[in-house]
Amino acid sequence: MFSILLAVIYLAFISLGLPDALLGSVWPVIHPQMHVPMSWSGIVFMIISFGTMISAMNSDRLNRRFGTGLVTACSTAMTAFALFGFSVSRSFVSLCLFAIPYGLGAGSIDAALNNYVALHYASRHMSWLHCMWGLGASIGPYIMSFALLHHQSDWHMGYRYVCILQSLLAAALFASLGLWKRDGTAETAKGTPLRLGEILRIPGTREMIAAFFLYCAVEQTAGLWASSWMVSARGIDEITAARFASLFYMGITLGRAVSGFITLKLNDAQMIRLGEGIVLTGLACLIQPFSRTLVLAGLVMVGCGCAPIFPSMIHSVPHLFGADRSQAIVGVMMTGAYAGISAMPPLFGFLADQLGITLYPFYLLAAAILMCVMGERLQQRTGKQGH
Repeated sequence: MFSILLAVIYLAFISLGLPDALLGSVWPVIHPQMHVPMSWSGIVFMIISFGTMISAMNSDRLNRRFGTGLVTACSTAMTAFALFGFSVSRSFVSLCLFAIPYGLGAGSIDAALNNYVALHYASRHMSWLHCMWGLGASIGPYIMSFALLHHQSDWHMGYRYVCILQSLLAAALFASLGLWKRDGTAETAKGTPLRLGEILRIPGTREMIAAFFLYCAVEQTAGLWASSWMVSARGIDEITAARFASLFYMGITLGRAVSGFITLKLNDAQMIRLGEGIVLTGLACLIQPFSRTLVLAGLVMVGCGCAPIFPSMIHSVPHLFGADRSQAIVGVMMTGAYAGISAMPPLFGFLADQLGITLYPFYLLAAAILMCVMGERLQQRTGKQGH
């Protein structure tokens, strides 16, 4: 029965990724129809991110009271409702309104499932589950393109298809509520939920949150600005730049598939250091001024290096901080992650306007070095070296 639950969790991670790339992929179609500027997609994204941060911050309270299974099922149903709302929206205001339940639902799923897997499964499953998220994020735009092709460019149908898939998953999650136990013990945590101040006073949590924030800054900034930097700063043609920008994300997805096998030999701390080393090597390739081939290879290396860091950081939380505090800490970590995703790529855009886009690899290098420093300080503060 436990293996059936694991299959449900794998499906949940695919489903979690499905809607994530939809808005960006179809916004060029949406904004002319709604008569709003192209830049307004950022408003919808910020509403989703804000909702995600709120629900992630409260994940400890919700999971202690209701359990991971029920929280995940209800949150998936909430995202399905939000996607249905997107599928019937005819105005920008309605998109913003339905972005609220989407963000709240996505944050709860993310924090709850990541913590549950960290508590109950081996590190390889964390890597493979995040690989499944990447698969879902890759499939979403294909579903949207199918809808645009076969329904006279009606983007609403793309959201409707994904809504149907999310609804089916929500039904499966509600049907699986009896499986969310281990060794016959209910997986709801006992005790009083930790407050933010209490979490931040635990030795090592600030370093963990900072490292997670910086990791997301590296990943999101690298992916978002890669193509623009290659074209503007390194003279690479637009088609090649776009292809290798997509290979960056493929490097993350495939890297996580491979990382699952490497975790059989290396512990979480070693996996994080391995990823950091590959990221720094890739950034060195971006900075060198001699070879365009090394630049392209370096971008893929950065993606491959990012692959083990995110899942290994999350999987290490119960070991570093204790199972009773892991949900609270994972919730705050996810809040920090979305803060990094929301703040750091736009900050680079502002700096690039002022100083030039040639700053790109140096901005990433600074964030990556700080991430490494926070990771080593975390190990020193907790006195633990992975497991």
